[in-house]
Amino acid sequence: MKYKIKPLVIFLSAFFLISACQKEDAPTQATPPPQVDVYTTKAEDVPIFQTYVGQVYGAKDIAIRARVEGFLNGIHFKEGSEVKAEALLYTIDSQPFEAQVAAQKGLVAEANTHLTKAGNDLARYRPLAAKKAVSQSDLDAAEAQYQAAQGALDAANANLRAVEIQMGYTKIYSPISGIIGKTRAKVGDFVGRDPNPVILNTVSNTDHILVEFFLSETQYLKLARQYLAETEKKRQRELDGSREIQLILADGSLYPHTGHATFIDRMIDPMTGAILVQASFPNPSGIMRPGQFAKVKIQIFNARDSILVPQRAVTELQGMTRVFVVDDKDTVRERKVTMGPKIDNLWLVSQGLKPGEKIIFEGLQKIADGVVVKPVEKQFQRIKQDGQ
Repeated sequence: MKYKIKPLVIFLSAFFLISACQKEDAPTQATPPPQVDVYTTKAEDVPIFQTYVGQVYGAKDIAIRARVEGFLNGIHFKEGSEVKAEALLYTIDSQPFEAQVAAQKGLVAEANTHLTKAGNDLARYRPLAAKKAVSQSDLDAAEAQYQAAQGALDAANANLRAVEIQMGYTKIYSPISGIIGKTRAKVGDFVGRDPNPVILNTVSNTDHILVEFFLSETQYLKLARQYLAETEKKRQRELDGSREIQLILADGSLYPHTGHATFIDRMIDPMTGAILVQASFPNPSGIMRPGQFAKVKIQIFNARDSILVPQRAVTELQGMTRVFVVDDKDTVRERKVTMGPKIDNLWLVSQGLKPGEKIIFEGLQKIADGVVVKPVEKQFQRIKQDGQ
């Protein structure tokens, strides 16, 4: 039995020995380097913008007031429509004023009668005084009465004009052409006295719009110095706002027309530390209405020969900002960088990168400093933001 088993043991031992030798002689398969997407940096001029929240006003926003007290008799326009200058808007009950006018006309007639009598008396006294038939004092009295009657007539006419003007206020006309809003009173309401409506409506001329916004004192100084520096160098712009201003609407779209600053307040508000700035924009389509909010976008400077990188390529660790650069040997090198402002989905690098370097923006989880990679150069798509 032992004689039969021994050849089998020898055979199995030889088999395992040969298999082990074959495994030792087989070459090991190397792990391929990870593939990463890289972006090649380039130098370019980058305009740097700052946005501010502003409110829209009409070029003219005129309040329509009830200048006399009375009951509102009629509304002669369609609310929310365009009205022409001098168009009749409202009528207020004019009967009390008509009565005053009639009474004042009676006083004018009475004063005119007194003036006529005084004139006739003076005409009779003058020849008699020349003949010494009446005394000089009687003539002086007649002249005084005539002058007093003339003054009374002038005063009566002035009062008549005043009450006629008051009666004219019972008809309210549009001072400008524009869009009129909703009336704050109804027909039959007593108007012209607080708390009843005094301002009945507002008419806005929106051929142009005005956008008001505020700059902090620091922002104002920065912009002012920038404008002054450019004025000294190029003599092309002034601090009064010759630089074009863009407007970003509430839906994020860019308003198709550019504007310019037309007004900078004389002082910085000591309570808020901000200064009021006003910009004007054309509004040919009439899409802009008073009361809207929009972002004012101003170019504060132009960063020359700057480098933009995808924001996803930048990582932050313990206060240090870094990117990963692929060198000529396809080796990853960690690079500390100093960042500027974010622009769309890109980030401006102030220091740490040069044009022509390859930075990794996709596959960062696969790499570390010193790792060999397989770089695949791709174009990074810039996604415009803030209505650009």
